[in-house]
Amino acid sequence: MQFSDTKRFALLIDADNAQAKSIDAVLTEAARYGDTTSRRCYGDWTSQQLAPWKAVLNRHAIQPIQQFSYTTGKNATDSALIIDAMDLLYTGKFHGFFLVSSDSDFTKLATRIRESGLEVIGIGRRKTPEPFRAACNKFIFTETIMEDDVSVSEINSVSDKPAISKISDSAADELKPSEQPQISKVTNPSHDESLKKLIKDAIESASEDDGWANLGGVGSYIPRVDSSFDPRNYGFSKLGKLITSLDYVRVEQRKMETGHQNIYVQFQSP
Repeated sequence: MQFSDTKRFALLIDADNAQAKSIDAVLTEAARYGDTTSRRCYGDWTSQQLAPWKAVLNRHAIQPIQQFSYTTGKNATDSALIIDAMDLLYTGKFHGFFLVSSDSDFTKLATRIRESGLEVIGIGRRKTPEPFRAACNKFIFTETIMEDDVSVSEINSVSDKPAISKISDSAADELKPSEQPQISKVTNPSHDESLKKLIKDAIESASEDDGWANLGGVGSYIPRVDSSFDPRNYGFSKLGKLITSLDYVRVEQRKMETGHQNIYVQFQSP
């Protein structure tokens, strides 16, 4: 990709509601989407509570924005971040924003930026209120992207379901669920009822008359319904690997007229 083709993002961090230890993972994740040409972190840097941030700001060329707490109980940091976000929005220089916080006060900001046609990616902890998560195009949990101390035995126990026999050996290798696990939450996804409903709705929305849906269509539907969905939340690096592990989904590889191989999925009713 040429540099001129790279999406430009503003990375705005609420130091009061983000973790300094997560910044390496945050920047690595942000690099997957484009170039963070503006990096700002907001807080009252006279407070000892923000001391852990001071070391990482210089290391990652993040500009600290000082905001004194004028009144107890009022968060002036939020206001400063919101004002700067709107100023940056009006420059027209960015394709989107990363909002790093677990604070629902940024819900309206995320909605306003999206109304302008820009992408909003939120990054915060699992406890982040649902309204803020839903207001973002995508919301990423820091627990998911940070390195997790999970033993090999736990990783291998996530799923023991073999690849569907209809899939070729090469496709099975690509979709094998235990291949590249980045696990933040060890569980059997087939037992997650909310995931089951989401996958069922996605397949039905993208399916053709025969009930089979292209995996690409399923992948496009899901984030429009659940912005915080990420296959890594279930221990899989890709949606295809997660889909293959589910007991209630049939998977089939089809050769298109162009010669390309497409993956199709079908929901299996109990």
